Amino acid sequence: MISGAEIMVKCLEQEGVEIIFGYPGAAICPFYDALLDSDIKHILVRQEQNSVHAASGYARSVSKPGVCVATSGPGATNMITGIATAYMDSIPIVAITGQVRSDLIGRDVFQEADITGACEPFVKHSYLVRDTEDLPRIFKEAFYIAKTGRPGPVLIDVPIDIQSNKIKKFSYPKKAEIAGYKPTVEGHTRQIEKAAELIRSASRPVICAGGGVLTSGAKLKLVEFAMKTGIPVVSTMMGIGVMPTENKLYLGMLGSHGKRVANRAIHEADVIMICGARVGDRAVASPDQLSVRSSIIHIDIDPAEIGKNVEASVPIVGDMKSVIRRIQQSVGNRSFSEYLLALTAALNPEALLQDFLKCFRISQYLLQM
Repeated sequence: MISGAEIMVKCLEQEGVEIIFGYPGAAICPFYDALLDSDIKHILVRQEQNSVHAASGYARSVSKPGVCVATSGPGATNMITGIATAYMDSIPIVAITGQVRSDLIGRDVFQEADITGACEPFVKHSYLVRDTEDLPRIFKEAFYIAKTGRPGPVLIDVPIDIQSNKIKKFSYPKKAEIAGYKPTVEGHTRQIEKAAELIRSASRPVICAGGGVLTSGAKLKLVEFAMKTGIPVVSTMMGIGVMPTENKLYLGMLGSHGKRVANRAIHEADVIMICGARVGDRAVASPDQLSVRSSIIHIDIDPAEIGKNVEASVPIVGDMKSVIRRIQQSVGNRSFSEYLLALTAALNPEALLQDFLKCFRISQYLLQM
C-alpha cells in the first residue's frame, strides 16, 4: 500500500525534480512527512510568497518547471502574487497546496480557501484532487501543461485526506494525453510566406524581441536571422539578453525606460516583426498606433497574445525557433545594413546636439510670443 503523499513525492522524482521551495503547515504535513525519505532537496522559505518567487527564479535559470509548496488557506493565498507574476512572464511553475478534508470543502472551516477559484484568472490550469488514484495522472499533466506551448503556472490543490489515503500500487504515466490541449508548433505556411514577403519589400524593418524568444530557445536562431539580414533588433524588458549588448544590430530596450535609438527605430519602422512579446504599455505607450504607421508581423505560441494590444497584419501562431527558421529561409539574401547605418548616424552626438539646439530655439521663440 502507498499513501497519496508518497505518490506525490514519487511523481516529483519521476519528473526529475531536484529542488522544491516551500513552507509547511497542517494541511500539507503528510506530504512533508513523505518528503523526508526522498533525495529531493527542500528549501525552507520565510513566507509562502517567497516560495513562488524562488521557484520562478529557479525555472528562469534552469529552463525547467520550478516547484513550490504551501499549506491551505492563508498559506495558499500568500502564493497568489508569485503565481500571477509567473503567468504574466510565461514561467513554468507547479504550485502544490494543501487543502482541508474533502468532506469539509465549501463549509468555511478553519484555514479553508478556494485557491483554485482565486487563481483561475492567472494559471494555465488548476486541479482540485478528488481521488488519490488520480494523483499520478494529474502530476503528469501538470508538468506537461506547465512547460509546453506558452509556459506558465499550474496549481495542484490536494486535500489532506487525499494525501493520507492509501492505494494498492503506484504507476506513473509515460505521457500526458489531454483532450483539447495541442499547442501549435510549426506555424501556418501561408502566414510565414506573407511575413517573408513583407520583410523583402520593407525599407525600414525592425525586430522586437520579447521574453518568448528566450523561453522558446530561439535566441541563437533570431541572432542568426538578424545578422544575415542586417535588421536592427530592439527588445522588451523580458527580452533583454536576446542579443549581446555590444552587437551593432542591438539598439537596446524600448519603452518609457528604454533607449532613444530603440524607440526611434520602432517609431520610424515600416515593418515590425514582434517575436514573443505582447507589447504592453511600458514598451509602447500607445501600442494601437503601431499598426497605423507600420505593418506588424506578430509571432507567438499563444494565440491569445496576438492582437491583444496591437493589430497584426500577419499573425503567426507557432514555436518561435521553427517560425524564425522558416522565415529566414524565405527571405533569402535580402540585406538592410544601409538602413542600420542611417539610423545610427542620425543618433550620433553631433546630430543629437543639433536636435537639442533646434528644440531650444523653438522653446525660446514660444516664450517670446
